[in-house]
Parts: sequence; structure tokens; C-alpha cells
Amino acid sequence: MGGNHGHGASVPTSRRAVVATLAVLVPVAIATVVMLVWLWPAGQQADVPADGVSQLGGTVLAVERQPCQPTPEGMPPPDSATCGDAMVRVTEGPDTGRQVKLPLPTGPGAQRFEAGDDVVLIKFDDPEPESTGYQISDHDRESQLWLFGVAFALAVIAFGRWRGVTALVGLAITFVLLLTFVIPGILGGEPPMLVAIVGAAAIMLSVLFLTHGFTLTTSMAVLGTLASLTVTGVLSYASIGFARLSGVTDDSSFTLGMSMPIDTQGLLLASIIIGALGVLDDVTVTQAVTVTELAAANPSYGFRRLYRAGSRVGRAHIASVINTIILAYAGASLPLLLLFSIGNQPLGEALATPVIAQEIVRSVVGTLGLISAVPITTALAALVASRRDPEDDDAHRDTHGDGHGHDHGHDRPGSLGRHGRGAGQPASTLPSTRSLRRARS
Repeated sequence: MGGNHGHGASVPTSRRAVVATLAVLVPVAIATVVMLVWLWPAGQQADVPADGVSQLGGTVLAVERQPCQPTPEGMPPPDSATCGDAMVRVTEGPDTGRQVKLPLPTGPGAQRFEAGDDVVLIKFDDPEPESTGYQISDHDRESQLWLFGVAFALAVIAFGRWRGVTALVGLAITFVLLLTFVIPGILGGEPPMLVAIVGAAAIMLSVLFLTHGFTLTTSMAVLGTLASLTVTGVLSYASIGFARLSGVTDDSSFTLGMSMPIDTQGLLLASIIIGALGVLDDVTVTQAVTVTELAAANPSYGFRRLYRAGSRVGRAHIASVINTIILAYAGASLPLLLLFSIGNQPLGEALATPVIAQEIVRSVVGTLGLISAVPITTALAALVASRRDPEDDDAHRDTHGDGHGHDHGHDRPGSLGRHGRGAGQPASTLPSTRSLRRARS
């Protein structure tokens, strides 16, 4: 970790700051690796009850439209394009190549199918008599998703270049840790909050340093993220107990709680921590880089001026991020909000329901964690950027001018340089004093 932060700024830093930073980060990294090894699922997971169904691929060969059946009074009429049968060829499983005639899915949100569409079929292990044992479930979107992924990767690399490549690698590490450690660990019966904390620490340490480089600026962002995650975890634990939330608010959490040995409250805590990490690293990296750039542009700034300037940027950033969080939750819960609106339920009762109360607690706790990230990260970055070793200060003065003939055109405003003029002033056209003395003699 040197003075060059990889963001276009070069600020001399103290060796003591480097040593102090390593003294904190190295133990954290070692503890994270030890906990990863200790909690790693190693293939063991809780037994999931078999539901007797499996998903296979198929292709629609032909579609035969038929008149829709009448619907009960008060129910919306079905789409005429979803009524009928489809001839489907099974492309996976033991019945590969078999052609079956299946009814088209109907009801609210039913999709339209045409000849040539790739579909997902549900196969029942114990079908009813006179049944094909198959059912059309959905469109097969694997090819489309691969195209979206390629377009996303190309756009990131085209704009970010090498930084974009490292960002994609960091994203891959995040998915690997989530899919191979966090999710299997929770399913294996480990405490969800502990698994989430260890997983978040591993993601933070690997992704931030990989994406932004092994620098003091990144280190301050990591330390700020770690401290803010701690605040978020403590607030989450206290808020869930205070609001008496069980973590069971939908069919998914209810099914997990009934069929598997999972602590639903711990699962809620884990979801808050993992969700907060995605926004915290944005805020902390922004604050650390902002303070570093301010220190590079204004070498005379001390801790107080760097902290104040960085905090002004942080307040503007937090104001926009808070609005983003609330809109994201509102967008994700829009069908539920519409359902409450249709039911004419009083606002107080609607807010007190478990699903809405859980989202309120999640939003408030996440926002408080983000707010704490600004002063913590700004103070750490300002402290490091304002501390220099004496030899670094001497080198800095020799480079930028110290009033003893070492100026190279970077004098402070109003100071005199080697040519006896203020910084930024044009060279004088008058003869020098030595020339005047020679003329008089």
C-alpha cells in the first residue's frame, strides 16, 4: 500500500498509517478465512422433502386454439390466446423425443405460446390415470439470459476497460460465495446471521481490493464498510426484537420454516446484512476516493478541512441513495401495495402487517447503516490523507517549492517563485538588477 491510490491522485502518506491499517486488516482477513473454513458446508445440507415433480425441456410443435370456458361472475375473463392445446416434443429426460398433447396454461398472467417456442415442462413422478404426466410451466429463457449477460459484460468492459474486467471478476466472486457458502450454509443448519456476516466479510475483502486495488484508499473503504456493517447488524438485531418480527411474511419463508430447520429471524437478519453490503461499498468507496482526490488537489488541507469537504459530498450522496432505497422497496412491493389499496385497509393497519412492518424495519436499519458509513469512512480517509512522514513533507516541499530556489512553477497563490513573481503571473520584461548595475558602471 503506497501513496498512489490508483484513482488519479498521489498523496504522500505516513508509514505509521500503513502499519496501523495492516494491523487491523490482516487479523480481520485471517479471522474471515478461518470462519469460512469452519462454516463451509462441505456438501452437507438439510434434507429437502421431495415434491414428486421435476423440470424438463420441451419444444412446442403446434398450437390448437379453442373457445375459452366461461368464468365465474366477478372474475376477469381469460385471454383467448391462452385457451387450447399444444403439441409438445419432450427434449430432456427418459421420454426424450416423445410427443404429448398438453393444455395451454390459463388464468391471470398466463403466457402465450406459439409453434417453435422452447418451454419448461413439469413432469409428475406419480401421474394420475389417463394423464400424460406432463404440464407446460413456462418459456425457456436460457438463451435470452445468456445474451443479456454477454451484452452486460461487453458494456462494462467497453466503459470500464481493465477496471470493468476486475469488476466482473468481483461480481463472479460474489455469486460464487453466495451460491457455494451463504445459501448452502443456511440450508445446512448453520446460524444464518453468522453465515451472512462471514460471507459479507469475504465478499467485501475480496471484491473491493480486487476492483479498486491494494491501496490505502481501498483499505479505508473496507474499514468503513466493516464498521458500518457492524452498526447495521447491531441495529437489525435490536429492531427485529423490538418490532417482534418473526421473519415469516410470505409463502417462501413459511415453507422454509415449516419444512427445514431454519431460524427465520436469523434469515431476516442475514438478508438485511447482505442487502446493506451492496449499497455500503458504493458509499464507502465514494467517500474514500473523494477525500483522497481532495487531499491531492489541496495538499495544505488538514484533517478538519478534508473531513468537512468530504462530509458535504457524503450528505448529497446519502440524500439520493435514501430515495433510491425507498423507491426500490416500493417497486418490489408494488403488487402488495395495490392489494392493500383495493382492500381499503386503513393506513395504520396496513403498516402494522408483518410484511409491511418488515420492509419498514429493513429500510430504516439499512438507511441508518448507510448514514453511519459517511462519517466513519470520511474520518478514516481524512486521517490517513492528512498524515505524512517528515521525509515525505521535505520531498513534497522540494518538489513544489519551499521558498529556497526549488520552485518549479507550482507556487502557492501570492508566493514568490525563483523568478521573483507571483504564481501564475507572466514573466517580467524589465531588465534584471544585475543588468542595471552593469549599465551604471
